[in-house]
Amino acid sequence: MASSPEVVLSFLHDMSEMVRPKADEEFKTISDFKRGKGGQLVEDLEPWDEPYLTRMMKSSAHNLDYSVVASYFTLPQCIEGLKVLAESLFGVKCHEIPLGPAESWHPDVLKLSLNHPDEGELGYLYLDLKSRKGKHPICAHFAIKGGRRISDTNYQLPIVALVCSFSGSNFQSVRLHHSDLETLFHEFGHALHSLLSRTDYQHFSGTRVVTDFAETPSNLFEYYAWDYRVLKTFGKHYSTGDPIPENLVKSLQGAKRMFAATELQGQVFYALIDQALHTAKPSSVEDTISIVADLKREHTSWKYVEGTHWHSRFSHLVSYGAGYYSYLYAKCFAATIWQKKCKEDPLSVEAGSALRSKFLQYGGAKDAPAILDDLVGNSVTRNWNGGIVPDITCLGQEMKLFK
Repeated sequence: MASSPEVVLSFLHDMSEMVRPKADEEFKTISDFKRGKGGQLVEDLEPWDEPYLTRMMKSSAHNLDYSVVASYFTLPQCIEGLKVLAESLFGVKCHEIPLGPAESWHPDVLKLSLNHPDEGELGYLYLDLKSRKGKHPICAHFAIKGGRRISDTNYQLPIVALVCSFSGSNFQSVRLHHSDLETLFHEFGHALHSLLSRTDYQHFSGTRVVTDFAETPSNLFEYYAWDYRVLKTFGKHYSTGDPIPENLVKSLQGAKRMFAATELQGQVFYALIDQALHTAKPSSVEDTISIVADLKREHTSWKYVEGTHWHSRFSHLVSYGAGYYSYLYAKCFAATIWQKKCKEDPLSVEAGSALRSKFLQYGGAKDAPAILDDLVGNSVTRNWNGGIVPDITCLGQEMKLFK
């Protein structure tokens, strides 16, 4: 959709400008907290202070014990949560079915069949979610077989795998931190895109869309991991069976809002690094360090630390070469879709019907801007210099970035 690096950079600079005032306020809050803990002898904030201090401040401000939160999200219950989403939104039941001989790569793998009462079988989903020795610590969606039209009456059903690495001694004992649950819902958004699309050709099936649209369903389904109306349907205490308390979810939501601008600013920074290193074509290691340092100083509230080279472990430079901005496109699109179609009643049949019939069913067989316009209206995108960029209004309002 973006069509050129210039369009991407214009979007990223707009995002950077939008988020900077709030991020600067948050930076001062973190700095004051550090000084309050250590007195006048404390030196300036360092980049490595951010995750430690912000987690401490979130826990303190909202009386939040993350281990208590995890006690409501055992892995079996979280799988029930996926089933709730599929059935409530799309009328689709997920049934666990036996695996055939040599069908599975490990005994931990579950196989679900997705069935619609009127349409029959829609596809198959493998779940390999528990960690084990030698397993890559990845959380990802894999399209094993894309759907396609074989004839007027016959459709090749999609087959998808979700692979994660959640820790626990056995399947029943695995408890997900809330961030893990959000990741699971993110990947399930990809899976639903693959499983519910109905395209003539498998090269357009599901997530096989333009890169800067691919993360939109996954970002949208992250919202469901934060909504109490959703969480209460499956979040049960592992010991008592009590549903997750609403005030605990409110604490989670409050903690999420703290330092949200700082986190978004970091994502903009990563996307700018990705663009710069792929367009500037630096000729040496020193050139890459200089590029990253300049971007850090210009687009974040945090200083660059001499002698560091964080970007050398930024794996998305390879896997998403020059496409990391897509996550920010998706974040904007998802915010608009959530506010206009899902927020009022997130589990409604009406919301699910709109998502499936106007969005997910098309995969990559319909232009992304046309899908978005049909779903939420043409205000979700705008044209700039021959390319298409997301409207940032809904995300900015959600994060309270506008005065």
